[in-house]
Amino acid sequence: MDSDVPVRQSMAHWLQLSSLELLVGIADHGSLSAGARAVGMAQSNASRALKTLERRLGYALVARKTSGSTLTAEGVLTVQWAREALAGLNAFAAGVRSLAEHGQTELEFAASMTVAEYLAPSWIGQLHEQLPSVTPRMRIMNSHDVIQAVELEQLGFGFVETPHLPSALQSREVFRDEMLIVVAPSHPWAARKHPVTLEELQETALIEREEGSGTRAFLDSLATAERAKPIAEFNSNATIGQLVAGGMGPAVLSQLAVESQIKQGTLVEVPFAGPALMRKLCAIWRKERVLNPNERTLLEIAISAR
Repeated sequence: MDSDVPVRQSMAHWLQLSSLELLVGIADHGSLSAGARAVGMAQSNASRALKTLERRLGYALVARKTSGSTLTAEGVLTVQWAREALAGLNAFAAGVRSLAEHGQTELEFAASMTVAEYLAPSWIGQLHEQLPSVTPRMRIMNSHDVIQAVELEQLGFGFVETPHLPSALQSREVFRDEMLIVVAPSHPWAARKHPVTLEELQETALIEREEGSGTRAFLDSLATAERAKPIAEFNSNATIGQLVAGGMGPAVLSQLAVESQIKQGTLVEVPFAGPALMRKLCAIWRKERVLNPNERTLLEIAISAR
């Protein structure tokens, strides 16, 4: 393939970052169309951009097939270099941004309900001790909405409790949370002699968190068959705990949400016939993004508080 621009000439005159992002998108998603969607580029523009990049580099990057697009040997190496180049540019952008934002007094982040209710207040208190000039602004939403806000770059940083995270996101575990089966003292399960099995749990109608919550996603991830339809759905752990205590039915909730009611005797923990129901609570941000100093401080506080 002939090149109309020598590679040795400064690439700054012709190389477009969007073309490198497209190439990485093709490698990650397996086709030109999927790669174009991932970087927000129209497919017709993506096809032209790829051809132009190949022409200017002087070699083919992608072998086009009806089943998708595969990288050539040269393409594999070029993708690796493209990733490194993009990572370097993102680090550069984050660095200059942190200098420009030196002394910035706001830290905006998102947190899922369980994190926001039971963990974040302590983290925020420690953040205030370390950075008294910083004003944290926490947006509370369910895990699905936190993920969406971070993916769409509406927010740079967030905390979630769902077991499934998109590949475009970087994550770091900040807490290991045990989920407990709880019932009212009057419920038949409160006096049972044998632990509840997974089969019983998925066949039993529960009071549950709403679709999109990390708690709901965790229960769905455990199931080996279709789960029973919930008795009712609420977006508040506290509301569910009160309804369970009132005898409406069982629930599976974070130990953080129910430990005080268990100690008071208004809820009874029911043993589970299997390993402890553990889930990871994670901080998330886009892979290409570098956390700013305030975000890094909050993340370090969250990790050290485990």
